[in-house]
Amino acid sequence: MPAVAKSNDVITAIIIFAVEPEKQQELVDTIIEFLETTVKHQTGFVSSSIHKSINGLRVMNYAQWKTQADYQAFIQNAEVHAKGNKLSKFQLQESHLYEVAVSKPDDANLTIAKGGLIHLAEFRVAPENQSHLVELEKEFVGVGLQNPGLLSANFHRSLDGVHTVNYGQWRSFADFEELLKDSKYKPLSEYWQGIAENQFHLYEVVYTEPTE
Repeated sequence: MPAVAKSNDVITAIIIFAVEPEKQQELVDTIIEFLETTVKHQTGFVSSSIHKSINGLRVMNYAQWKTQADYQAFIQNAEVHAKGNKLSKFQLQESHLYEVAVSKPDDANLTIAKGGLIHLAEFRVAPENQSHLVELEKEFVGVGLQNPGLLSANFHRSLDGVHTVNYGQWRSFADFEELLKDSKYKPLSEYWQGIAENQFHLYEVVYTEPTE
């Protein structure tokens, strides 16, 4: 199964589509078809994990590649573009390359498996503030980990400098709801104020390649 950790020697592409709830499953099926027939056979491909948001409004592909050059060759391949043409009718929301900058707790062993509950917190930041935001994320991640339902927190920094995201693995939806309601977690909604814009969605993992 795909693994997420700071020690991973991979490049991660996080690709997010906005979608109408009634078309969410169609989008998931279209991405999986493209992955199965084309993407997984490309040089440098490591893994792909498809997530659909609980509210029906997003589909996210968490994809790992051996190198940035491998990924660039993939997206610039005209033949690949033609085979993925069905995806053009869906709205691409965000697509960036990332590296894992913070992975906590230190002994976390996050493998992405079908059925997993993931909180993806997206932070849009000016490039000159990205390093500072990552340092704040290192400082405040311990507050979130006081909740036993948060199994791991993995902050990624985009290589273009304009994003960080937290790929957080949760035990249950109820545990995440506690994070939103309990005042002791309030610093998590404040530390990034003034330097970044934030939004988040909860996702269920619905597909992984490889499966083992």
